[in-house]
Amino acid sequence: MTRPRTAPRSVHHPDLDAVALRQVLEALADPVRLALVSQLARSEGHISCGGFDVPVAASTLTHHCNVLREAGLIRQYYVGTVKRNALRAEEMEARFPGLLAALLAAATVESPAVAA
Repeated sequence: MTRPRTAPRSVHHPDLDAVALRQVLEALADPVRLALVSQLARSEGHISCGGFDVPVAASTLTHHCNVLREAGLIRQYYVGTVKRNALRAEEMEARFPGLLAALLAAATVESPAVAA
């Protein structure tokens, strides 16, 4: 007996035209989420959920990633059973010009640990 095929897992991503500036700012107000975005901005590729350097439990990290995804800041996708994360930097730049770069630069000055 063969096992039935399942559909590939997918994750819903909001259209950035539907994302409000307030939602983006609220998502980045949390230091853990700001650290996640900073790590993605500095990475040369995409980061798996287990690849982030943050001091939170896996379930809490999942929550933070969901908030960032719902705010349009990251794109998540599966490679096999691993969930990968990518910063939607170009899309954010088109929607809110200069915002992400300014927030990341300010976070680096304000708290160098975020940039580390």
